[in-house]
Amino acid sequence: MIRDAEPGDEGAWRGLWAQYLAFYDVTLTPEVTAATWARLMDPASPVKMRLAVAGGEVVGFAIHLHHPSTWVLGEDCYLEDLFLAPAARGQGLGRALIDDLMALARARGWHRLYWHTDEGNATARKLYDSYVQTDGHVRYRMTL
Repeated sequence: MIRDAEPGDEGAWRGLWAQYLAFYDVTLTPEVTAATWARLMDPASPVKMRLAVAGGEVVGFAIHLHHPSTWVLGEDCYLEDLFLAPAARGQGLGRALIDDLMALARARGWHRLYWHTDEGNATARKLYDSYVQTDGHVRYRMTL
């Protein structure tokens, strides 16, 4: 089942979030994690999260946000973070999260869905390539 995140999901999300950060070998301060959760729960924030639930447990998430675009008349949807607990992989839940986000974006009139992944993440890229091939863009990111 895929559903919106709710306040009671914080503990489950924090556990998955820690695994996600470990996968990418990233350390964030507790303040950043707390601020991310606060944004996810703030109705005024464009940052939202859909959860994959299996056997009554939260086993994955898709954090996304929508924003205006200079390339279409409406808005785009950016899938910022997608993660499944290792035990939940291979069951179609990653695909279910993306399909759910596609349906949500269409229902809200958003024009495009896009995301990035690490070039060495072969498992994720296999799933992503089943939707669309990379568009050849290279990301540049500068810390300010």
